[in-house]
Amino acid sequence: MGRHSLPDGSAPAITGSRPPARRRTLVLATGLALAVVAGSVVALRSGLLPLGGPCASNSTRLDVAAAPDIAPALEAVARTARDGAIRTDGKCLDVQITARAAHDLADAFGQRPADPEFQVWIPDSSLWAERVGAERGTPLTTAGTIASSPVVLGAVPAAATSLGWPARTYRWAELTRAATSSGALRLGMADPARSATGLLALARTSAAAGTEGDDADTRTAAAAKLLHQRVADGDRSVTATLPKDDSGAARDNPRRNWALLLSEQAAYAHNTESGSGPSLDLFYPQDGAARLDYPYVLVDDEEMRPDQTRAANRFMTLLGEASGQRILRAHGFRDGNGRADSRVIRTAGGRAPQPSSAGPADPPTVRELQALMGMWTITVQSTRLTTVVDASASMGTPVPGQGGRTRMQLAKNSLLQALATCTPDDEFGLWKFATFLDGPRDYAEVASTGRLGDRDTNGGTHRDALTAALDSLTPEARSGAGLYDTTLAAYEKARTTYASGKFNALVLVTDSANEDSGSIGLDALVARLTELADPKRPVPLIALALGPDADTSALERIVAPTGGSAHRVDDPSQLHRVLLKAIITAGGKGPR
Repeated sequence: MGRHSLPDGSAPAITGSRPPARRRTLVLATGLALAVVAGSVVALRSGLLPLGGPCASNSTRLDVAAAPDIAPALEAVARTARDGAIRTDGKCLDVQITARAAHDLADAFGQRPADPEFQVWIPDSSLWAERVGAERGTPLTTAGTIASSPVVLGAVPAAATSLGWPARTYRWAELTRAATSSGALRLGMADPARSATGLLALARTSAAAGTEGDDADTRTAAAAKLLHQRVADGDRSVTATLPKDDSGAARDNPRRNWALLLSEQAAYAHNTESGSGPSLDLFYPQDGAARLDYPYVLVDDEEMRPDQTRAANRFMTLLGEASGQRILRAHGFRDGNGRADSRVIRTAGGRAPQPSSAGPADPPTVRELQALMGMWTITVQSTRLTTVVDASASMGTPVPGQGGRTRMQLAKNSLLQALATCTPDDEFGLWKFATFLDGPRDYAEVASTGRLGDRDTNGGTHRDALTAALDSLTPEARSGAGLYDTTLAAYEKARTTYASGKFNALVLVTDSANEDSGSIGLDALVARLTELADPKRPVPLIALALGPDADTSALERIVAPTGGSAHRVDDPSQLHRVLLKAIITAGGKGPR
């Protein structure tokens, strides 16, 4: 993001991704700069500069929402401004700080509130603002960063010593592998769905796995499974999982973590808090740490009053000045450029050669984060999938280059591979469809959607039943695809049988367009799906189009209301790979 100078030259200027807002802000910043240079005498005589004085009823209020970890430091700067009668537009600057979890506010801003409660938002990471932008939510304009803190691994002394602290240094992949290889170490972190720290740690794990070969997704999923076993709800609760003292009882308590993935600032706060337990020692990855960047974000700045905009500029200037930066450092933060402060590092638990001299790791993109959240969702949550397979005559068409095997044979073999990756807690069901397959109906439920580990009266598992059902699929001679009626019936069933706490989805596999002239029309189907879709109980519809005759344009319209996706699959033997990526993408859009 671009950085320029604010009027006083002490902090980054307000910039943004929307051209009109940026032009407005730059003009404002230029005007304020000229006023400082050309109007100093007039300002002094008019009481516009901060010379102190009463502020009882003559103030400009600025409401700021901030991540809970940085809110106390911001309140200290705001209090200093109030006590010193710092002014803007001739009025005292009255900044009110409200601590709000970033993921909660990102959800709210993603819904485009008509009248935002805050003029400024300072989350712990730009990832939240970028997510709101990707969701086309409330317009946000990022001005720059006011502080930063790297994401590191902190360990209580006994665990740190076992990892070779401080002399032993690691790359990120080596560090997480060493910390998770022993169950006795007990490594915890905050939930990536609710914490930028947890999400950035997961992103670094994924990026590091990608440098070690082609099986990166498998390694990342394996690490995610281990990390999820000891995940905390959020940043505030993760340090509470550490032992409260050095006693044997505390060390042996299986609910206590000996190591955490957390920010340097969180370690600083832990180490300086009275009665928090043993201090943490920090490991900084040699290949660069992810970094919380604390952006200064204007909320719908085009709707802000001019005095609010100038007050926002003034407060950001104060945060960038030496006194503001001293307050931030006293709370354990680095400056916005990530420059290390030796006292902060030592108090947080760093000792040479920790931290390394490596620069910060590149931040993940929004698309990479969506994929990561999808992987996290399907890795740590059970999945409930109902798969609907086209059994019309065209599915018997041989696929070129596949030794005479048909679309149906390749598709069901690929679905069997997908089934093999499911756990006993996952739920799976199977439908098939073709015109007039079951009397007047175009569809039939071959196996109900149930838990794969459940056993029937004969002692067999639901997985066994699903495997047999998939094996039995064959194309129906002289039949077409009753696509629309089947889709509606299957989606209605998936919605009414929604399982809370699981990732629910409906998978549609077809090689044809709708061929039932007496069925519901496309427009009516889309309208009905729009009525059925519920963001609070999401069931994304994932459509896999096999071969050149599938109606992908219709499928794209069908999946859109559900938050799902449509994919053309030229090679049916790769259907399971496409399905996994589609599920990962859908999982990344799920409730947070």
